[in-house]
Amino acid sequence: MAMSVGGESADTTPMSDINTTPLVDVMLVLLIIFLITVPVVVQKIKLQLPNVRFEPTQTKPENVLLSVRAGPDGACEVYWNLQKMDSKALLKRAVDKLEADVKRLGGPANITPDELPEVHIRGDVNAPYKCIGATIYTMQSAGFAKVGFISEPENPNAS
Repeated sequence: MAMSVGGESADTTPMSDINTTPLVDVMLVLLIIFLITVPVVVQKIKLQLPNVRFEPTQTKPENVLLSVRAGPDGACEVYWNLQKMDSKALLKRAVDKLEADVKRLGGPANITPDELPEVHIRGDVNAPYKCIGATIYTMQSAGFAKVGFISEPENPNAS
């Protein structure tokens, strides 16, 4: 290892070369960061995302109102109006209701999709998705074609 300690020499001018090693290190780090983040930021799949807007719910007396929440032990709790149901009882009651509505409307040949009852699900914000997903699956298995969610619109006056 060589080192200059001063002393008498013919070349007494100060060293004027720029140390480029830190500059190269910084540039390499930035290059690696951009190589990793650019594919994440630039999406290749073209999608048209839905516009969020508030639509008031048109309630009909024959619609089914379900409430879903997680119980104290973590199990899913589903309520048909105010009555607690398990998945088998929910499926049976949903099938019976849909059959009664179809019979009341004059049979399957005389019904349009707009005349069929809808399912409106009110899901607690802390309910796991498996609870809501299972409720949707059960109601669709019973034959309900329209399943929607009830939410509260944002309060513009809240700060």
